[in-house]
Amino acid sequence: MPAVTVSDITILPRISDASHLRARGIKSITTAPQGFEGEGFPVRRAFAGVDLAELDPFIHLDQMGEVEYAPGEPKGTPWHPHRGFETVTYIIDGIFDHKDSNGGGGSITDGDTQWMTAGGGILHIETPPEHLVVSGGLFHGFQLWVNLPAVKKWSPPAYQDVRAKDVALLTSTDGASLIRIIAGELDGHVGPGSTQTPITLIHATVAPGAELRLPWRKDYNALVYSMSGQGFVGDEQRPISMGQLTVFGDGDCIVVRAANQQESRSPNLELFILGGQPIKEPIAWMGPFVMNTKSEVLQAFEDFQKGLLGSIPAIYKDDAKRPVNRTKILDVHNAPTDLQES
Repeated sequence: MPAVTVSDITILPRISDASHLRARGIKSITTAPQGFEGEGFPVRRAFAGVDLAELDPFIHLDQMGEVEYAPGEPKGTPWHPHRGFETVTYIIDGIFDHKDSNGGGGSITDGDTQWMTAGGGILHIETPPEHLVVSGGLFHGFQLWVNLPAVKKWSPPAYQDVRAKDVALLTSTDGASLIRIIAGELDGHVGPGSTQTPITLIHATVAPGAELRLPWRKDYNALVYSMSGQGFVGDEQRPISMGQLTVFGDGDCIVVRAANQQESRSPNLELFILGGQPIKEPIAWMGPFVMNTKSEVLQAFEDFQKGLLGSIPAIYKDDAKRPVNRTKILDVHNAPTDLQES
């Protein structure tokens, strides 16, 4: 870690000095529980225990790995459906293949992001390539679910691949932090990801002892997940460590400082920073479907059972021989098996 870096950070554009801006206070700090997803790869469920209203427009965030697979160990997900939102898969280390019921797909690796708009419905699968299964290796990434407003929930499914080489790279005012804008805007700089819902996604690396002050839109919420390292958040200097999510309150900037001493395996504070404009609509969510009402969720299950969300493409013959397990789709991505309403 990280997959996208530069040899000389000082040559990058610098964000504006935010020392005069009002720092956002801290609403909560939670620790992600650990578990297993799909066919058995380890995850931390970053949003667990946080009210959906605080996360809006985001729904779900999993840190996948970091794990060093032995030969034969790499795992993926089975074929499964989605409707009503977008999945954003960011790979820091390793490689993932993805395929869908519309015949689309591809590979993402080392700093790439795959953005899928499920819209009205689609089936897809995410798996490690055969050569990685044979050899084993390092795997680490994130999957984020971004809600869609009601008027966009029935839009046609779509993909976009955001390649590592296209990510916008910046540094902090003091030149001690590397900022990667995957999507959205920060201080006038724009990332390559095209978003249906106004959001900003950033992967930041903060050097030991350095403070990162990011100007942040007042109409966006602000969430910071620590993927590795030790540090402090807010002007309150509340301590954070690996696997913890900070929900910020109102203000003009996000403040994070890396601890002076870091572990040798994680020499910097690595952060996944995200925020967006709340949709402020009712949410009904169960398994792989995120809609506005309970009846819409039940309709999504019925449509899936009827095959209206797609079928496994015939070219993937081995996969097609194994029908989608219609009783286990609720478990994919650690999604809730009971209806969640907000």
